[in-house]
Amino acid sequence: MARWDLRDRFSFEGQSIAWGVAGEGRPAVVVHGSPFSSREWRRIVPWLARHRRVFYYDLLGYGQSAKPDADVLHEAQNGLLAALARHWRIDRPDIIAHDFGGSAALRAHLLDGVEYRSLMLIDPVAISPQGSVLVQAAKAHPGVFSGLPAYVHEAILRAYIGAAVKYRLREEDMRAYIEPWLGDEGQNAFWRQIAQMDDKYSHEVEGRYGEIRCPVAILWGEEDEFIPLVDGKELARRIPDSSFTVIPDAKHLVQEDAPEAIVAAALDFWGRLDPRS
Repeated sequence: MARWDLRDRFSFEGQSIAWGVAGEGRPAVVVHGSPFSSREWRRIVPWLARHRRVFYYDLLGYGQSAKPDADVLHEAQNGLLAALARHWRIDRPDIIAHDFGGSAALRAHLLDGVEYRSLMLIDPVAISPQGSVLVQAAKAHPGVFSGLPAYVHEAILRAYIGAAVKYRLREEDMRAYIEPWLGDEGQNAFWRQIAQMDDKYSHEVEGRYGEIRCPVAILWGEEDEFIPLVDGKELARRIPDSSFTVIPDAKHLVQEDAPEAIVAAALDFWGRLDPRS
């Protein structure tokens, strides 16, 4: 898993989706966020795969998956998750979802009827309003940002992803995160998905969190600068009987700052649901 090659492909509405699987046992699915890729799970999947058959994939428009000139946030992603669950022939998987992956998981469950055995949300996009200062500027001037010189675009990418972690990424890891967003196709795709962030998609499900039909655990990086801790507390309030755990010394990308905390929390969560897990 060191190179994190996703060798399998699934066609979703004519677009190629890269995915992989590891381990045996009950099904689990990990869903990454934006602007990252399934690579964020590289240090977590091997441990979870000792207990589950773990599926991972790059969202439409991200990583090794196709990057169409189309809406690749919210509506597309919950439809993709539902389609993949059917393709993999899995029933009631354990879901672990981060950032916009959390939005996809919530929407697939509440709007598409995908049933989960459990749902773990890590700093998800779930409470509006959403979007940093950079996001708002990019939404207001998408043409300006997509037309930036390549070196300026790369500098912004490095700063943006760097702000998601408390501890500086190794160059090889930073490079892996920014690589899909470089070149003409990657640069256009990056600013396109930024411009597509819209509170209307959160509004479609925010009032329905009380209808979630499975146990929910919420993890939050204590120093998250992308989505504040107060949003995590509000989400936990809106989901009856959910657990809420704050991860110290971690920002938004907890997978990099504290991967061991995610592994421990997931195994504990699953174990409490079924001691035999």
